[in-house]
Amino acid sequence: MSESENIVVETAERMFADLADAQSIIASKSDAWKAPVWDALADAGLTLPWIDETLGGAGADLATGFALLQAAGRAALAVPLAETMIAGWLLARAGLASPAGAMTVAPAQPNGRITLSADGTLSGRARNVPFAADARHIAVLAATADGASVIALVEAAACQIAAGKTLAGDALNGVTFDRVKPIAQAPAPTGVDLTALMLMGAAARSLQIAGALETALDITVRYANERVAFEKKIGKFQAIQHSLARLAGEVAAAVSAAGSAADTLSGGRVAGDALLLEVAAAKIRCGEAAEVGAAIAHQVHGAIGFTSEHILHRFTLRAQSWRDDFGPESHWAVELGRRVAARGADDLWPLVASR
Repeated sequence: MSESENIVVETAERMFADLADAQSIIASKSDAWKAPVWDALADAGLTLPWIDETLGGAGADLATGFALLQAAGRAALAVPLAETMIAGWLLARAGLASPAGAMTVAPAQPNGRITLSADGTLSGRARNVPFAADARHIAVLAATADGASVIALVEAAACQIAAGKTLAGDALNGVTFDRVKPIAQAPAPTGVDLTALMLMGAAARSLQIAGALETALDITVRYANERVAFEKKIGKFQAIQHSLARLAGEVAAAVSAAGSAADTLSGGRVAGDALLLEVAAAKIRCGEAAEVGAAIAHQVHGAIGFTSEHILHRFTLRAQSWRDDFGPESHWAVELGRRVAARGADDLWPLVASR
């Protein structure tokens, strides 16, 4: 991690510890904590790190933003930071400035389609858009009648937003665009299409899942070393040690896969099937780790881990929820298999070995 990445991560982690501590959030039983942490992030320029300063952003590189997202995952941050970062990245690709406040991006699923009509309005429906109900604006990737891609910015209030929540209780909404007039729009540059947007979102979610699992592991190890049963700390029992080792393995795999995808995107030297291989593999592996890791962590905690008063669920439920955003494991597995099959058997090993 570079010095600039370290500075950003350390700054963010201090904010999260002071303003978004999991135990304090649970004890407060309200969302009053969200505004202060968002204001602190915005004041520090961390909500728009991937945007050039001329467009109102911080001008940081992709690697710094990805490090920030993993730190946010370690805090199980339940504000639309990742969504705003991705929306800002998308708008910047078309030279559009990002507005102040929280944003989200649509579509957020691989089968989503929003169209730009000849009269300049947007129509269509995007399913399962994260934090749409909490966002002021939505960055939209739309298609024209001739198949070209257009990037647009719309006010969330101009759309029909359906109620919905994730497993963790965060906003997850269907968004209907019924002849919505964009605030601004511009043609998407070459290479910025639905697949590119899904890859960016999948990488972000992989990092968040990996971060959440890191904290779940820390919580579980600490609990095992404190909880006493039969006059012995449960972490001394061989069965528990085996479970902790399995959990550590899942976390290590998720962190490695997500980090590799982030490095590939940040480097910018890999594209096409090789890039898809990295990101798709990361999303698949992190999703699997979220499923297995959450089960192990709750098994070690026993009944207490399932209570609303315990902090473990803030991390495991969000890791589970993030699995489905920007394409679940099944989508990326099919897409990866399709690409590999199209290349033929002789190209499989060179593709895998080159990574």
